[in-house]
Amino acid sequence: MRRISKLTRVAVGVASLGLVATACGGTSSDSGGSDSSDRGVAIAYDVGGKGDQSFNDAAYSGLTKAKDEFGYKTADIEPTEGETNADKEQRLASLAKQGYNPVIGVGFAYGPAIETVAPKYPDTTFGIVDSVVEGKNVASLVFAEEQASYLAGVAAAKATKSNVVGFVGGVDIPLIHKFEAGYEQGVKDTNPKVKVLSQYLTQTAEEGGFSSPDKGKAAAEGQIEKKADVLYAAAGLSGQGVIEAAAKAKVWAIGVDSDQYKQAALAPYKDYILTSALKDVGGAVYALSKSVHDDKPLTGTQTFDLEVNGVGLSESNPEYAKVPGLEEAVNEAKQKIIDGEIKVNTE
Repeated sequence: MRRISKLTRVAVGVASLGLVATACGGTSSDSGGSDSSDRGVAIAYDVGGKGDQSFNDAAYSGLTKAKDEFGYKTADIEPTEGETNADKEQRLASLAKQGYNPVIGVGFAYGPAIETVAPKYPDTTFGIVDSVVEGKNVASLVFAEEQASYLAGVAAAKATKSNVVGFVGGVDIPLIHKFEAGYEQGVKDTNPKVKVLSQYLTQTAEEGGFSSPDKGKAAAEGQIEKKADVLYAAAGLSGQGVIEAAAKAKVWAIGVDSDQYKQAALAPYKDYILTSALKDVGGAVYALSKSVHDDKPLTGTQTFDLEVNGVGLSESNPEYAKVPGLEEAVNEAKQKIIDGEIKVNTE
């Protein structure tokens, strides 16, 4: 897996990328240029669509930054319920035919579709988030989620008073296992006495693990009953239910992907969002868009990790700095990961 050094210059960084909160539903496009040659980035959303205040909205923020900076047309397309790979292929092909470049599938579910469609449109750069697809005109945008989750685990171990913390995964798949593994390792390395409760909402995405706040809320309530007082969710839209349950019980929640403390839709619960494990999907979308705009399109595997600020931990909640020893422990762990002194588990 090769890392492109220019990512340190191109990626906007998790702390500086402003997320645009939007309502869910529909397909949108924004006018900039006047013809197809001016069309820029198009993104096709994962399960949950725009408005999840997390993964998909992070991607949209990158599209918005590219649109504002380069002044061209953009498009963002919602998924449909129960869609097939053929539906995804048709969506990506349609965007390529319209002249959008790059065309980005937001989520590993687009992997098979991009593998099929990309060779048919060799002049278009395709991006895939959270999966690796081989192709001369494909950029695989992957993240060290386990590293951000490790830092979340350090924070949880410092913040807990009951010595019980929780993890809620949306779907029981390898990608989410990375979040769980890093989190549990961070907790245990910081305080071996802390117990980690883990639960997955569904076995498949089709069952709603990433799109059902009610499932997330129920899982969180169960962990709270077992004395968990810090809850970390890697569950997309379902994570909103976890945050709601945590706020109701007046315990800590840890957000994911975006800085969920800042999300308007989560404002009623923000005081209980201690921090968020950040994953700069928006920065990755922007980086690929800029590379195409500069006629130097990125291809191959592009890894966003702590070293290039591709993942991280938010500090927006003032209470974050008030937890004894938390900031110091997180900063120390971050540097040790970057220096290779800590190797974070992925499973």
